Amino acid sequence: MAINSKHRVYIPTNAKSNQYILAEIKPDEAFYRHYQNPAECYQKLSQQFFALADEFGLHNVHMIANDKLPVVRYHHEAYCLQTEKQILFFYDPQYHEAQNLFTKPDYQARKIRLVFLATGTEIRAHAAEFHSKVSQLLESLKGLLPDPQLQVKIRDHQHLSYDLFASAKGQKETYGYKLRGLYPRYRARQCDMPENHSAISYVTVNLPLTRQLKQRYLKPGDTDFSPLYEALEKAFLQASEDKNLFRLALVANGLTPLVRNSQVDQSQHNTELQKISFDTAHDKHQFSRHWQADNLVETAHFIIVAGDEDNTESGYGHFMNRVEAALNNLAKTLQLDPMRNEMIVRFHQHISYMLS
Repeated sequence: MAINSKHRVYIPTNAKSNQYILAEIKPDEAFYRHYQNPAECYQKLSQQFFALADEFGLHNVHMIANDKLPVVRYHHEAYCLQTEKQILFFYDPQYHEAQNLFTKPDYQARKIRLVFLATGTEIRAHAAEFHSKVSQLLESLKGLLPDPQLQVKIRDHQHLSYDLFASAKGQKETYGYKLRGLYPRYRARQCDMPENHSAISYVTVNLPLTRQLKQRYLKPGDTDFSPLYEALEKAFLQASEDKNLFRLALVANGLTPLVRNSQVDQSQHNTELQKISFDTAHDKHQFSRHWQADNLVETAHFIIVAGDEDNTESGYGHFMNRVEAALNNLAKTLQLDPMRNEMIVRFHQHISYMLS
């Protein structure tokens, strides 16, 4: 029983599971010269891509040729929204299917992105099978490209999302997860991938900055919002460090956080996205803060990243138990009412590699 309580995390049965795979191709000028213009390139390539998707039984696929980054979330209704930098896909894997080509007139993309959204039920149980199908499709597609030697980078993203306060709201049923790493989980299901890969697992928590929070830490008419952000930061750091969680970030600048392994990507930002990089190999304290005293935002994002030492043979269950304990302590410090507030916890697992 002690082993189960330590290495399993009990997540509400109404938690939402998502998986999507992103394949990136960097075409050069020689690649584009095989076509009359970029529009013809994307049209022909998308026709080949969609035909292969039908052949491999992949029913929610998209080709992005406007250099926007896909962001995928669960939703009971299907939406596809574009901003200047992002394409946001909201969908329910059990019901929604689609094929789309996203381009801009007279625009030559630096990257061609192929997005595969998992469909059906039991997403985590079938994740390796889905990954295998995508890999086979990409091998077939490479043979149709003007340059079959063109490198393709694969990024597999999975996440479980749930309300930290689900139990207080009446959702008592839970399911015990070990949350094994993607590489050993896939290998155990005969889905091979190269040993030379990059992986990262982490948690993001979205906290709406409610009227109650603002009134607690700010005075009427304040234009300096640092007391609110400093209170959030202090409470978050204390709650996390008490549970030996040391790879942390607070993003409250209105940007969407992207978490990456520092061995692959470095921290940077643009007008919509805040990329934050962490070193998972070293246990040194890593904290990244992103907020401005004169900018009051609607939502604060807390990020807790797992280290290599958290990736045990049993999985990330022990890590997640510490995360949940820290988040519950954070909620108590901030005096959040579980019946009136929502803290969406999203456990992410990423793995990426170059298709050989």
